[in-house]
Amino acid sequence: MNRSFVYEDLEVDEEAEGGRGQESFRNYLTPAGYQALREELEFLVRVERPQVVEVVAWAASNGDRSENGDYLYGKKRLRAIDRRIRYLTKRLESAVVVDPKAHGEEEERVFFGATVTVYDPVEEREEQWQIVGVDEADAKKGRISWLSPLAQALLRRTVGDEVKVRLPEGVRVLEIVAVRYE
Repeated sequence: MNRSFVYEDLEVDEEAEGGRGQESFRNYLTPAGYQALREELEFLVRVERPQVVEVVAWAASNGDRSENGDYLYGKKRLRAIDRRIRYLTKRLESAVVVDPKAHGEEEERVFFGATVTVYDPVEEREEQWQIVGVDEADAKKGRISWLSPLAQALLRRTVGDEVKVRLPEGVRVLEIVAVRYE
């Protein structure tokens, strides 16, 4: 048996993370990100799960469950929904909502929730990134996690600062051009 499947290893893994279990982890979110997670949880609990339970109950009443596709798929979907509900519940319990608007428009230092405009002299273009929570990150929409290398390089810096960012393709030097809080 492979050691990676032994439950005893779970205790070792928590210790390996520096004693930071899920209960002590802070999940920073913007108000919009918190609301999006709440809405998804509400939808799963009030709409999707009851619909799937209804289908599974109907399929179970049809008799033989071993070859009943509706029943088997429904049970599988129900497990996936329950996993997502547990995940969202834990994330919302550990959520720390940080409102970017609390910094004011005059703030030039980069904090969580800031929308930062940076200039890349190599590619001669500006990029705009908003620093958000892990659950809100979407690079295609210009939203990066506060734990990402780029966000870590930008945090606590001010307009005019140059930052070095270590990325898989190499080190990039960026200049902070503007900071906004929306």
